[in-house]
Amino acid sequence: MPIVTIQVTREGTGPGADSITAEEKARLIEGVSHVLRDVLAKPLDSTFVVIEEVELENWGWGGLPVQAFRKQRSAEQT
Repeated sequence: MPIVTIQVTREGTGPGADSITAEEKARLIEGVSHVLRDVLAKPLDSTFVVIEEVELENWGWGGLPVQAFRKQRSAEQT
């Protein structure tokens, strides 16, 4: 019984969205389940997919909180 955990940042995929949509989550669950079926021959009804949304203040990148990293990177590119 495979259990797959997908972590996504809680910032959405479009303007004004603060998380991924229920439709996007459903597509992730379906897609990952089908990959496990196709690659490992795991039945769909024995595959579990967990989606965890991570708040922006709870992760970092390059030694900085993500918002500080993005600000620094943006300043470097200008």
